[in-house]
Amino acid sequence: MSGLRLTIELVPATSWYNNMRKIVPKAEWDKIRKSAYAEQNYRCGICGVEGRLECHELWEYDDEKHTQTLRGFIALCSLCHRVKHIGLAGIHAREGILDYEQVVDHFLKVNECSRDVFEQHKKQAFEQWRVRSQYQWKVNLGTYESLVSKSNAASSQSRKPHR
Repeated sequence: MSGLRLTIELVPATSWYNNMRKIVPKAEWDKIRKSAYAEQNYRCGICGVEGRLECHELWEYDDEKHTQTLRGFIALCSLCHRVKHIGLAGIHAREGILDYEQVVDHFLKVNECSRDVFEQHKKQAFEQWRVRSQYQWKVNLGTYESLVSKSNAASSQSRKPHR
């Protein structure tokens, strides 16, 4: 499905909750996300809207080695971010937290496409997710590994008893 500006990116179930926000200190995560916002001139990196932004991790998947590699971050508006995580958006819609049709309409508007294109893309994304979720993925933080190492070293230093 080439030519779509806004795509669905489903994280394999075995990698859920593996993200930088959870493994680096809040101050470090704030630096990462604010840097992503600045790189996008404080606009959504996909649709260009100004306003409240969220930081989305960009992952590359090696389906043969079952390794996911963190390639960077992008600033997204909440609707683009909900499309990226459409499975979670569906759960939130069932819980009454958000309007699923608003998320779908955003996909259609950004991609200037029909509902059929959305449904086909979603079906392909979920098929890929089902296959990928059968495996345990190795997480490679790439160039961001040092942030975790540095953070872990700093926190272990602070836990050492003072003499």
